[in-house]
Amino acid sequence: MIKILIDSASDVEMGEAEELGIFLIPIKVRFGDEEYSDGVNLSHREFFEKLIESAELPQTSQINEFSWEEKFKELTADGSEVIAITISSKLSGTYACAVKAAAKFGGKVRVVDSIQACIGERILLQYAIRLVKEGRSAAEVVKELDNKKNRIQLLAVLDTLAYLRKGGRISSVAAIAGEMLSIKPVISVVDGEVKLVGKAMGSKKSNNLLNQLVEKCGGIDFDMPYVLGYSGLSDDYLQKYLRDSEQLWKGKTDNIPSSMIGSTIGTHVGPNAIAVAFFAK
Repeated sequence: MIKILIDSASDVEMGEAEELGIFLIPIKVRFGDEEYSDGVNLSHREFFEKLIESAELPQTSQINEFSWEEKFKELTADGSEVIAITISSKLSGTYACAVKAAAKFGGKVRVVDSIQACIGERILLQYAIRLVKEGRSAAEVVKELDNKKNRIQLLAVLDTLAYLRKGGRISSVAAIAGEMLSIKPVISVVDGEVKLVGKAMGSKKSNNLLNQLVEKCGGIDFDMPYVLGYSGLSDDYLQKYLRDSEQLWKGKTDNIPSSMIGSTIGTHVGPNAIAVAFFAK
């Protein structure tokens, strides 16, 4: 039997993991003196409620080698093989810790660096589930994930620069100037790292820029998993984006899945961000 294990940087919560028949290992999130397990005893909604109320940014910590080892021990106890999918190794030490822990299990555990985060990692997980259901071996699944993961595109429009400023990702001057001009930055995960790939004034122009970038990537492969994401307590911005991007979907799909962004990326983008993840054609 093959078991799939994903870290919570994928924005999968415990209830959803159980529905999908996979296993979740949570990243720790700390607000002041209070520590939570992302997606386990802190839902995405609860995270954003706390983030909006908090003056300080929360701290997230990588999943250490011991935590991975304990989880691998639990999942392989019945003789199963494990495929673990992690957040990009360039964004966290989580992957390196998983690899060290996996080395103690004699080839029963394989670790995949998603080179993604958030909903980009989520669609790689969805592809892995599909491959296991097709009856592929663990080695075949890992090889196929490594072959296809470079085609994943994750693009996001941020509503505010405030959280990037709080996290020291941009200067206060740039953030204030951006807010005054209603500049909406567009970010992407490029070669495993978060990069600024464009900016536009106002939500309509930023949504149009997002659509242009989707098409520049070669368009969406609708035979592969794809998903939209949103951050915060409302999906209003996501619904607006769907109206502004009708040409991407019309006649190609009746189903546009969406999910709420969690703490790992949510800490840096803040509420009211929208994102799209897909395999480029």
